Amino acid sequence: METRLDFYKACPEGTKAMIALEEHVSKNSIEKPLAELVRLRASQLNGCAFCVDMHATDARKGGETDRRLATVSVWREAPFFTERERAALEWTESVTLLAQTHVPDDVWERVKPHFTEREIADLTMLIVAINGWNRIAVTFRKIPA
Repeated sequence: METRLDFYKACPEGTKAMIALEEHVSKNSIEKPLAELVRLRASQLNGCAFCVDMHATDARKGGETDRRLATVSVWREAPFFTERERAALEWTESVTLLAQTHVPDDVWERVKPHFTEREIADLTMLIVAINGWNRIAVTFRKIPA
């Protein structure tokens, strides 16, 4: 597989906007370890090898265990995640797969007890950001280095 084009060079204004969103997301109320799990799960769902590699690496640097990283894709069956993490991962899947799920009320009801309204908004912006990056990286075939 070959990279199709360098988005950063081809569209510097778009890149600048995405980076501004990422800067906002990096300072929001979602704790960094959870944010990396969310980024990783969305990237897995979107088939973004570049982002899966990057966020697994970043999570490890932040102290995440290989065991948990290996089971993010099967979090429902793995006993290694807290209820808050499970709610965030389910929200991530539902928002990422929007066309299929339409983010149903039962998922909303399961996320609400674990996050404040601000945190739900911040979590959703985090998911929006990683989905945007995934779409750019997959479309233009950005490959892990």
